[in-house]
Amino acid sequence: MEPLVSGLLPFPLVLIFALLFGAIVGSFLNVVILRLPSEDESIVYPASHCPQCQHELSWYENIPVISYLMLRGRCKHCREKISLQYPVIELCMALLSAALVQRFGLSWTMVGYFLFCAALLIIIWIDVYHQIIPDVISLPGIVLGFLFALVSPALNWQDSLIGIFLGGGVLYIIALFYYLWKKQEGMGGGDIKLLAMIGAFLGWQSLPFVIFASSLTGSLIGIFAMIQQGKGGKSRIPFGPFLSLAALAYLFFSEQVTMLYQWYLHRAF
Repeated sequence: MEPLVSGLLPFPLVLIFALLFGAIVGSFLNVVILRLPSEDESIVYPASHCPQCQHELSWYENIPVISYLMLRGRCKHCREKISLQYPVIELCMALLSAALVQRFGLSWTMVGYFLFCAALLIIIWIDVYHQIIPDVISLPGIVLGFLFALVSPALNWQDSLIGIFLGGGVLYIIALFYYLWKKQEGMGGGDIKLLAMIGAFLGWQSLPFVIFASSLTGSLIGIFAMIQQGKGGKSRIPFGPFLSLAALAYLFFSEQVTMLYQWYLHRAF
């Protein structure tokens, strides 16, 4: 794996840079999450502004995490509360950025997975708020994941290509059988495209864990939602966040997952 920068900076400084850069990108992700679901808004224009009073934010009101703390979670102009989502996304992207540098070094593999993590964060929050997974994220993500496999030593293109077809195919078959059984849609097409994107970036080897972990956590949260909402089987929760979180878990703990597989197979056979 060829690093982007080799020996030019002490590793602690690289980590600090990764944290700062991740937080800045997280600030932009907040704009994408807020505006992308709306067909009438651009993620580029206008500049960042308060969603309540529409007042354009000054530079010192737009510093990731720090501005939220300095303003005590309220807009300086209208005093309305600022959503906790903003510092959470910024902090999450900062930590993911540092974790990627720690795992892959300052390399092209780190850059590819940085884009992957950013896409997953966007998908998680948009799916939670709107129960949709934008094609403008997942479809280019499938292509980008395959191109990433062509240049990254962390993944070969055959595993990526199989991951695309298996990822999309498995969920499509599950969704088809559910529809034939229940005569209603149980899984959206967005989830199918998302799993294909995950397969593209992580390879087909990731899919058993991602499907199992997301199904398990999704089922547990679904049962809790049914109890809380009192709607029984009519309760609906987005599945994209569970797929995305499982993919992030595999990205950082794939070795441990493989060891768990091997331990289970050894005990079972």
